[in-house]
Amino acid sequence: MNRTGLIFLLLLSAGAGHLRAQQPVNKLKLWYKEPAIEWSQALPLGNGRLGAMVFGGTSEELIQLNEATLWSGGPVNNNINPDAAKYLPAVRAALFQEKYHQADSLLRKMQGAYSQSFLPLGDVRIRQELKDAAVSQYYRDLDIADAKAVTRFTSSGVTYTREMFISAPDQVIVIRLKANKKGQLNFTASTSSQLRYSNVVTGKKEIAMRGKAPSQADPNYVNYNKEPIKYDAPGSCNGMRYELRMRAISPDGSITTDTSGITVKHATEVTLLLTAATSFNGYNKCPDSEGVDEKTLVDGYLKKAAALSYDNLLKRHEQDYHTFFNRVSLQLDGADQSTLPTDERLRRYTAGGKDATLESLYFQFGRYLLISSSRTKAAPANLQGIWNKELRAPWSSNYTININTEMNYWPAEVCNLMEMQRPLYQLLKELSVTGQHTAGNFYNTRGWVAHHNTDIWAISNPVGDIGKGDPQWANWMMGGNWLCQFLWQHYRYTGDVQFLRDTAYPIMKSAALFSLDWLVKDPASGYLVTAPATSPENMFVLENGTHEAVAVASTMDMTIIRELFNNVIKAGEVLQVDNALRDSLQVTADRLYPFKIGKDGSLQEWYKDWPSAEVEHRHISHLYGLFPGDQISPSATPELANAAKRTLEIRGDGGTGWSKAWKINTWARLEDGNHAYKLLRELLTLTGKGSIDMHDAGGTYANLFCAHPPFQIDGNFGGTSGIAQMLLNGQSNAIHLLPALPDSWSSGRVKGLLAFDGHTIDMSWKEGKITSVTVHATRAGTCYLVSKHRLKATSNAQLAPMKPKDPAAGYPYALKTSAGGVYTLQGAE
Repeated sequence: MNRTGLIFLLLLSAGAGHLRAQQPVNKLKLWYKEPAIEWSQALPLGNGRLGAMVFGGTSEELIQLNEATLWSGGPVNNNINPDAAKYLPAVRAALFQEKYHQADSLLRKMQGAYSQSFLPLGDVRIRQELKDAAVSQYYRDLDIADAKAVTRFTSSGVTYTREMFISAPDQVIVIRLKANKKGQLNFTASTSSQLRYSNVVTGKKEIAMRGKAPSQADPNYVNYNKEPIKYDAPGSCNGMRYELRMRAISPDGSITTDTSGITVKHATEVTLLLTAATSFNGYNKCPDSEGVDEKTLVDGYLKKAAALSYDNLLKRHEQDYHTFFNRVSLQLDGADQSTLPTDERLRRYTAGGKDATLESLYFQFGRYLLISSSRTKAAPANLQGIWNKELRAPWSSNYTININTEMNYWPAEVCNLMEMQRPLYQLLKELSVTGQHTAGNFYNTRGWVAHHNTDIWAISNPVGDIGKGDPQWANWMMGGNWLCQFLWQHYRYTGDVQFLRDTAYPIMKSAALFSLDWLVKDPASGYLVTAPATSPENMFVLENGTHEAVAVASTMDMTIIRELFNNVIKAGEVLQVDNALRDSLQVTADRLYPFKIGKDGSLQEWYKDWPSAEVEHRHISHLYGLFPGDQISPSATPELANAAKRTLEIRGDGGTGWSKAWKINTWARLEDGNHAYKLLRELLTLTGKGSIDMHDAGGTYANLFCAHPPFQIDGNFGGTSGIAQMLLNGQSNAIHLLPALPDSWSSGRVKGLLAFDGHTIDMSWKEGKITSVTVHATRAGTCYLVSKHRLKATSNAQLAPMKPKDPAAGYPYALKTSAGGVYTLQGAE
């Protein structure tokens, strides 16, 4: 289908309740006038398993590759520290005697191994023979509407084009190289890796790169071992195997192969097909002795793909990708700057320019990244999604579950990409197994527990190499409990009772059993508390001026446990099971240490009103109840909401990329759209080579990747979530329409956002007021809406105004719905 000049593409979704909305195709491109010089300028492609960073070089193209299951290590030792549990009574005794430093020292003895690392697969280099090194009319882009990258340039009168995409249906990377004059394509394509590898010829037009991953990789911040990378670590199974296969197909050129690569001469058009696989066979199987046959996998992928034409491969890829991407559209009215290169747009934006289409592009880019990095059952999106070039990646590019992994999935449901959470559910199932061993061996409790790091092997112990980690990040026991939020929310979005019964409830119940056993009575207050407790990665200052991290009853701990108990109670009621357990959870929830407001008016982060050792600390863990939770809101708990606002004011707007993204979501929940928008603009500050602001605290790279720094993908996903939260708060019993609309977005339209109870919402607004709302319902019942401006029903909608509890919060309405019904409302002002 020729879509040149096509402005909108309308497709109907196959999924119930999902609207595949109109897409302004010409505005959904990142494009540049020069090749990428560094990795943070390259463009990401992915099919959820295979990832590529495309640099767009001329005489030499570099494509850096990843495969989602290529990690170091193997199955975890479930009892790595048999002595851990014996220290717990002494830790608690020290805490209740307010000997916090002693408790910290003892807690270090309750640590296990570090997580393993996500690894780079390798590089593909295409060395192209050009008669003249000088090129003109250079152009490269990433079209996120079609998930396809293009590089184009002219040399010696010949225009060369490279088109590239990664197909999920066919599990191949497809690169088409073309010259506009016959026989002018001459190049060699080769492969290499930082891992152990060898290149072999597997056919007349095909080569393979085969290798092994390390059995042990220390985190990049561990520097005390002589060999941080080990291929045959004592006491471990051998690392996983991998294979990358590449085949060239051309109707007219000559193709030869040897171990140095594939050489093509005098071609006009060439298609390169690449695919890869590892021997990974699950979190509990040695990837070497019990691994799958990666050679058989790549052989099957390649043979099937080679039987299809380029046009057919592209059509199948686009049909699959559009199924997800085209469900949501966002248009923010303003001058269209898409005729400018993306890096130039970022420079102008950083200097204070307005660019609403850049903001909507950034929103959709986050959705693009989630589709591209989270479609592999055993491997959710990690700290870098699916894109990593480092042998020892920052923070091992693992799953950091004290904020970062959760932030990756904040946009999944509301932005109509719930299928992308399936890999997270699988990881949760696996953690609930390894976490049972950790709960029993480390703490003598029932249920399961996970701490602040995990990996593809579902490690659940507190990391730190048995004493070398700092408890302020290592010894935090709420990672599993937090992840359970996604299970209950998925039920709330879908009403899928089978998912609740078979997947969500067993995991949630087991996590609640751990928490029931973990809580102890505080002798001073009489409340139930967690002991020990930390507030992730932060420290407090005692009256004597010393800095400590370990105490009891951190606000985040208590908030997460309260939420988990409430969700398990509600899930049990839906399923009509475990009456006695529900009673026990309710009694315990009523005895939990409550929220406290400090003398400065902010929400206390710790058990006592201690000041933070770092006033502007990047984590805002104690605001969990505001976002992503729902225990604090301006309408239901105004006093706590004011305390949360005061906390944010004291914390300040600075911070790393993902920290700013978190704050966007919290300010949106406080319904302060202008403050949320201020932070969004700061998040979109150009950072890196060629930027106006060379600061090192957050920002966005030229390729729209979020800078921690370095790159962490959670900032992108958090930013996308923040924009959605400004437009729709659908994670409560009432759907709040445009709850935090900033002045800069006075007019616009959005289609396809999801809310609880199976509702899909479309909205348009002008001069800050809603002009129309369409509700797509998947079930019969009542949909409760809240709008800052009055609404009126159209002919098919039964809309009843309700008495507002707080007139300042907006106008509440009750809309009667039937399964499959579509109801359009209009603004009445």
